[in-house]
Amino acid sequence: MGQQTLSAHDAEKLAEQACLAAGANHATARSLARATVSAALFGRPGVGFPHLLDYLSSFRAGRINGEAEPKITSPLPAIIHSDADGGIAQLGFDQAMPTLVERTRKLGVTIFTQGNSYTTGELGYYVRRLALEGVIAFAVSNSPAVVAGSPGGKIVFGTNPMAFAAPLANVNAPLIIDQASSATAFVNLIKAAEEGRKIPEGWAIDEKGDVTTDAAAGLRGALLAFGGTKGANVALMVECLAAGLSGASWSLDMPDFQGGDQVIDAGMTIIAILPTVIEDRFSTRLTQQLDRIAERGAYVPGRRSVRNGTSDKDQIAIDTSVLEKIRRSL
Repeated sequence: MGQQTLSAHDAEKLAEQACLAAGANHATARSLARATVSAALFGRPGVGFPHLLDYLSSFRAGRINGEAEPKITSPLPAIIHSDADGGIAQLGFDQAMPTLVERTRKLGVTIFTQGNSYTTGELGYYVRRLALEGVIAFAVSNSPAVVAGSPGGKIVFGTNPMAFAAPLANVNAPLIIDQASSATAFVNLIKAAEEGRKIPEGWAIDEKGDVTTDAAAGLRGALLAFGGTKGANVALMVECLAAGLSGASWSLDMPDFQGGDQVIDAGMTIIAILPTVIEDRFSTRLTQQLDRIAERGAYVPGRRSVRNGTSDKDQIAIDTSVLEKIRRSL
């Protein structure tokens, strides 16, 4: 399977046109196109343009309200709540972000929590944007249940990812952590099944509850939480913060995000912290600490140049089959 390269500008324009053709309003299309390009350039490409296909089919099927107008309220100065109106998660966040950053700088700590949205896409996108504003951010979201708490158990959780970002001395290269509480992301299981590849033991169980290395059998069964009960505990914590605080559906109560016509009602919560309130050298000290642990052989995620927006030089490689499907949708 080959790839084709587009300028970031052309790729964003294509994504926006595809969203509009699928029934999204202009605000939704712009928001999702920006997030898709950001994932492709600075985050996880697998939840960029390949995942855009899920959004397009969901717009058409009614799983996403393409005409959504998020309702944003603030029950307390440090808490911002968004009802996404059945639309994409990115739109509500985009509309709330200026207030979120302003209040975090004023109050020191602010919480953004959102319900009634489609699945959140690349969770690192949200914390990455906040770190570029000099803010520490911790984000969690839940999704339709595809994860069993242990081998032999029943599906109880979504992949329930979490993401964390913190500004460093180079403000354009923050520390970024983005991972699922499942052993792998669901899109990785789908891709392995499509390519006929075996998966590592511990990623999934089959229909009988037995651990399997067959990706197709894993799709018929369930993903597993990472690290056994410790990972399951993290998935539960995410569920409490993402769905509990926002008022969104529990993962067990969500419909299939790839089939049917029901709104998913996923939840997301972001905790934003101004790091310089007590320690004005936070970014410098953290940079020095990361350098020190990297010298000792520890893996340090993130720390590459990222931006809000794109430049004329940015290029994006997209799988030809994905690109053809997007173009055919216009």
